[in-house]
Amino acid sequence: MGQCGITSSKTVLVFLNLIFWAAAGILCYVGAYVFITYDDYDHFFEDVYTLIPAVIIIAVGALLFIIGLIGCCATVRESYCGLTTFVIILLLVFMTEVAVVVLGYIYRAKVENDVNDSIVKVYNEYSGTNSNAQSRAIDYIQRQLQCCGIHNYSDWQHTRWYDESKNNSVPVSCCKSSVASCTGSLTHPEDLYQEGCEALVVKKLKEIMMYVIWTALTFAVIQMLGMLCACVVLCRRSRDPAYELLITGGTQA
Repeated sequence: MGQCGITSSKTVLVFLNLIFWAAAGILCYVGAYVFITYDDYDHFFEDVYTLIPAVIIIAVGALLFIIGLIGCCATVRESYCGLTTFVIILLLVFMTEVAVVVLGYIYRAKVENDVNDSIVKVYNEYSGTNSNAQSRAIDYIQRQLQCCGIHNYSDWQHTRWYDESKNNSVPVSCCKSSVASCTGSLTHPEDLYQEGCEALVVKKLKEIMMYVIWTALTFAVIQMLGMLCACVVLCRRSRDPAYELLITGGTQA
């Protein structure tokens, strides 16, 4: 019965190590996705530390490649030292992922305040030229999120760009993609996106942070199962001399 438990634990552990390799790639992808998205929305953030969970999750992903290798070798050979190292590293990674979850929730709660504090300033710095970083950022989110203005398209009437242009229009990035003849003129508001960008930017950034949180939670649970299986093998080896002798291939005199 005990031998069956060991075999089952070893099988699960080898399978989990293969999952760790896949997880490493997924974690690195999620972290990279957050970095890329942040680059598109960075003008709406005051706090660069929002990227900390993404940095940690990429580091954890890289570490999981090493963990998977150690775990497979230690499991196949049933090395006491290897399995002990494996459990310790998994415990450290587990604690790190718990920290990612906590930081993710903290920064997710701060997203709305950060966006509220910066979005008016970004819109006031809009110049309509491609050389202006704020202009590129606003045009991008208005097309990407299909929105216009901070709360709605009328917000553009209170910006410096609107006063200087004097053409009673909003940027063409406010135009609905289905309206080919749209010029951004306020005389045809039905051609413009009706929803404001502030709420959609907040929603998008919170969704991204939730990707990080749920990814970290999912693999934290898998790592707990890996530690449990490794501990079963370690306990069996330390408590049963006959099993130890069988594994090492020795014989009793």
